[in-house]
Amino acid sequence: MKIRFKAIALYVLLLVGCLGVPEGIEPVGDFQLERYLGRWYEIARLDHSFERGLTHVTADYEMRGDGTVRVLNRGFSPAKNRWKEAEGKADFVDRADRGYLKVSFFGPFYGSYVVVELDRENYQYALVSGPNRSYLWILARTPRLAPEVIDRLVRKAKAEGFDTDGLIFVEQGAKAG
Repeated sequence: MKIRFKAIALYVLLLVGCLGVPEGIEPVGDFQLERYLGRWYEIARLDHSFERGLTHVTADYEMRGDGTVRVLNRGFSPAKNRWKEAEGKADFVDRADRGYLKVSFFGPFYGSYVVVELDRENYQYALVSGPNRSYLWILARTPRLAPEVIDRLVRKAKAEGFDTDGLIFVEQGAKAG
């Protein structure tokens, strides 16, 4: 199960494997990686095959000994009644104070991880894109995010040209495992 999920992640990275930033988008500045580390819950996403059907999706970020970031993405597949996970690594594309990273789940193939919006005070929510407007995630430190914050992030994403009508709101209820 872990290998298959990694193979899917690799396929996606091969398709989108670029390190671009969507035109007109500026990654957040004054980014502090040490505050970004830890667990994030996926509140909403645009649909992609590598996450299709998954609920209870989380992403854990922690420093590795080589200075890069360990990435562990995990989600539950109700259709298969099992957890899927993919482990990768992330590093900054240019500057460590800019929310613009590259993420790899296999070797030399990287995809963009662009922090578009961030709770600057407490690092409690983030709006993240990939290399283009087909990739979008709303992340939070808790399984639920206040509706007014979600609404604000969705409005920002829409104003930035993302297809917010296509957002999938992820089930994050209790799930052991």
